[in-house]
Amino acid sequence: MTDLSELDRGAAPGAADPVKVLLHRHRELCERAVDPLEIAAGLEAHGITDRTAARFRHRDVFSLAEELYARVPRDADTASDAPAAPDAPARENDRRRSVAVLLLPLLPGTLCAAALIALARTHGQTRLYAAAAGLVAVALALRATLRRGPLALTDALASRSATGTWTCLLLAYAVLGDGLLRTAVTGGPDGLPDGTTGGDWPLALAPLLALTLAVAPATWTAGLFLTHARRKLAASRGLEDFAASVRPVLLGTVALFLGALAALVALCAPFLDAEPVSPSVLALGALLLVARLLTVHGFTHAPRVILMLTVVAQVLAPATVFAARLPGCAALGAPVEALTAAWGPTAVPVLACGAGASILLVHASRTLARASAHLRPEQAR
Repeated sequence: MTDLSELDRGAAPGAADPVKVLLHRHRELCERAVDPLEIAAGLEAHGITDRTAARFRHRDVFSLAEELYARVPRDADTASDAPAAPDAPARENDRRRSVAVLLLPLLPGTLCAAALIALARTHGQTRLYAAAAGLVAVALALRATLRRGPLALTDALASRSATGTWTCLLLAYAVLGDGLLRTAVTGGPDGLPDGTTGGDWPLALAPLLALTLAVAPATWTAGLFLTHARRKLAASRGLEDFAASVRPVLLGTVALFLGALAALVALCAPFLDAEPVSPSVLALGALLLVARLLTVHGFTHAPRVILMLTVVAQVLAPATVFAARLPGCAALGAPVEALTAAWGPTAVPVLACGAGASILLVHASRTLARASAHLRPEQAR
């Protein structure tokens, strides 16, 4: 982080060339940038605002970045090192990668649907094998999908985010949690789930199918957000102007995804005897999408904390019901039992995931509205 007090001294009225001081401090950024927009985003990441730019005799950070970009020497040798136009094989490889990024997100939902069909047509130990094989196949497909495209993480971000475990626990609760809570309130369960939607401890398979199918619209809408944000960055003439223009794009991206997810839930419901509208699935989908968008752009702390707290809140709901069976602890389960009696067991994930998604969305509307959030990972150093 640049020391703004030193910048103020460098930009004092007595300084002959205040921009030269700034160029010296950020020479690596200016030499590495391929256009002034990258310099503007980098300056913002170092704490330089439009107000600071005024001290350097510029109306905004973008104008200041243009002068810094123009001052960096770019001689003939530098120009000769520029990458040549891609040849036909390179363009063909790019086209294939684009097709893969477009079609690969369809794989998790397809494999999940195939696994559910296999579960419906098998019994006993064969069903257990089918469930294990389907789980592994879907997990591998998700891993492959999330390693490329707009939802992919760099190795550094992947090591910092550590949200995979919490995401898996949220998905596990979506499948097992509501059935367990409903059974716990009535005095059960008397055994483990048998892999069906009936029985003493029923599974909810519709959320899992809808969410794996929703990987495709999540990937595509995230790509739209990234593309539109960069276009807004190119068209903006100030940091505040960019922030004001990109927030509606972010909200529109989340709304578009939720519309697609709602359609998928309605599509899956008739085949799995589920409700055509599931607020808990929509809340969980919104939470996972916004958390992933923040993580992809380098903001890993808030998603990790909110996902952890959401898991804890959901697990505590049935835990308090079971704890209420202990002598003298009946009051522990009263809030959850009252909530379940009034709104059903789905009220727990709706409240927990909805609150988490709302907090992250407010956070994203601030952080993802910064120009520096849209630097490529190699530029954000």
